[in-house]
Amino acid sequence: MCQACHTHFVNDVTDDSPDGRLRASWIRFVSADTELFDRIVVRHRERHRHYHRLEHVDSVVGHLEALVADEGLGVHDHGLTVAAAMYHDAIYEPRSAANERASARLARKDLASMGWSPQRIEAVATMIEGTSDHLTPADAATAVLFDADLAVLGSDSHTYEGYRAAVRREYHHVPDNDWVSGRADVLRAFLDRAAIYATDSGHDHWEQAARHNLTDELESLAS
Repeated sequence: MCQACHTHFVNDVTDDSPDGRLRASWIRFVSADTELFDRIVVRHRERHRHYHRLEHVDSVVGHLEALVADEGLGVHDHGLTVAAAMYHDAIYEPRSAANERASARLARKDLASMGWSPQRIEAVATMIEGTSDHLTPADAATAVLFDADLAVLGSDSHTYEGYRAAVRREYHHVPDNDWVSGRADVLRAFLDRAAIYATDSGHDHWEQAARHNLTDELESLAS
């Protein structure tokens, strides 16, 4: 795993916490007004969240930099990727199948109130909605966002197990048999892809480990 994946665009942050790092990225790339950022923080601290918390957003924003730096990709407006990362799980209810659409609607409303252009707002909303399946990214910026969001799949075994357990806690309302069946379908869908990661850098860093982690979890579900 590349060490750069744990850095951020803003390296002179005095508050070296997820909140502090993300606040600095927000100010640099989204808006100098942090009132709406504070509302996002509150959302990501909802009690029913165990994986989709502020730490996940912090990880995604950190991975964005590493991927752009490694790839030299044509991400000309990094504000789009940062805003999409901040909002992609802003609304998260495990019982709902419309979290991405709801998060995109919230992003549209908030970014409009901050004076973003309609074109940039729609680009962010489209990226967020794409995280429902992480398939066929329309451009380099979306590919970077998708890979940053899926980086956890290619993490070390301890981190992956923490991720798996946290997601199960978020779906505690699902009976074990239904969880095993549904989770197995998700894992197989990833494994059946020609490539899990959309960028060369993401593929190089995480593809092999992700396939190992997903296969191990799938086997554990069958045992």
